[in-house]
Amino acid sequence: MAEPPPPPPSTPMPKSSPRARPRHHHAPPGLCALPAFSYNAHRGLVLGLTFLAYALYHASRKPPSIVKRALSKSWPPFHDPALLGETDVAFLAFYSLGMFGAGHLGDRLDLRLFLAAGMVGSGAAVAFFGAGYFLSLHSLVFYVFAQAIAGLLQSTGWPSVVAVVGNWFGGRRRGLIMGIWNAHTSVGNISGSIIAAAVLRYGWGWSFVVPGGLMALGGVLVFFFLAPYPEDVGFASWPPKQASGASTDEEDSSTSTAGEEDRRDAVGILKAFSIPGVLTFATCLFFAKLVAYTFLYWLPFYLTQTAIGGEYMSVTDAGYLSVLFDVGGIIGGILAGFMSDQLDARATTAAMFMYLAIPSLYAFHAYGSTSKVTNIALMMISGLFVNGPYALITTAVSADLGTHKSLKGDSRALATVTAIIDGTGSLGAALGPFVTGFISKTGWDSVFIMLILCALIAGACLSGLVKSEIQQIIQNWRNRSSDTPNGTADPGAQPLLEGSS
Repeated sequence: MAEPPPPPPSTPMPKSSPRARPRHHHAPPGLCALPAFSYNAHRGLVLGLTFLAYALYHASRKPPSIVKRALSKSWPPFHDPALLGETDVAFLAFYSLGMFGAGHLGDRLDLRLFLAAGMVGSGAAVAFFGAGYFLSLHSLVFYVFAQAIAGLLQSTGWPSVVAVVGNWFGGRRRGLIMGIWNAHTSVGNISGSIIAAAVLRYGWGWSFVVPGGLMALGGVLVFFFLAPYPEDVGFASWPPKQASGASTDEEDSSTSTAGEEDRRDAVGILKAFSIPGVLTFATCLFFAKLVAYTFLYWLPFYLTQTAIGGEYMSVTDAGYLSVLFDVGGIIGGILAGFMSDQLDARATTAAMFMYLAIPSLYAFHAYGSTSKVTNIALMMISGLFVNGPYALITTAVSADLGTHKSLKGDSRALATVTAIIDGTGSLGAALGPFVTGFISKTGWDSVFIMLILCALIAGACLSGLVKSEIQQIIQNWRNRSSDTPNGTADPGAQPLLEGSS
């Protein structure tokens, strides 16, 4: 389906009513110094900047997993792996709690300033943890506090970037576009692993300071060049509302023309929770993200503890090898987005991936030690099925629900809904690494049993939605068959299901 033409330049906006959420449409200072360019070029810039921003967020989360072995060998008080788990849970607990407030603020504040400040603050917090190396600090309280602050500040990222992309992109291809865009998570994990492993030889503190510095620089770029709304750079929100109040098939019905008054107040958290599907997907993500983040924080350590082909690998080599899990995750996110667009069945796609993650996790643990080649193949397959639904739910599903028809176009909920879903998922992300720190002492069999059970529960959470989607797919297939002669599909017929956006 062809892209819609770029929207017309905006017209001056009338004064907003007292009840309207204040909106200030100002071009970012860096763009003011550049020649004007097209709407599609602006969309490309938005994708690129938000991709870079969240890749940096994830890159700055990788150092703890890379330095775990080094800390457990030579840096009190981390001789006990369970204490490393406590720093992980401090980060993730404050991240998940901060997420709910960050999403609510993201729908009310200037997203550019909010995201830029969050990135600079997060970069400083990551570097603060690394300062413990240079100051020879051995207090567990210091490191737990540093991770708690970092988690709180990092909660600014995800609701903001999803809301910005949702403001510029929508429609039937949202799953594929956001699936490709969501590769930033794996790209960030890969680059963070490589950077942290590369500078580890100079002291583990550098594995935090360097990613933290890059994060802060990314925040500066966002401040100067990111336009959160089309109106900020002189374009109307797209598409214009139709006379009947309906929207076009290509883009979101939640947008308004630049000449219209923006009367959409940000919804409250309780109203966002009541949107159909939000609680179900949030619960699913709790278990899906538990699995994904256990790999994020413990996979390099697991690789150093497992003889692969009869040999144990170094901390640096394990850090490099672990990035292949995220390579599989990139493929999984794109594949899940594409499939969900074609079927118009987000829940069915996510559930299918979670069920397929079960045999892949078992095979990775049972046969991954056979050889390095086998380990790499099974690791990538596991990453594909584990990260595919995680990516789909936190991007396209969150954007769909944030512009759900129940909001009737009069509320702004993208950041709030994204925060509810990902914040709930992050509670699972906090629990997984924390529990792993304890049960890994009894052997890795227990850890993988936990992961397999969580993948099963994640898929089962979506059973009700899957049933409804399958019934709808069958009904649409029957309708199409009955509307064409001899049951033959009409070449000019519409796609199976139009997107929910």
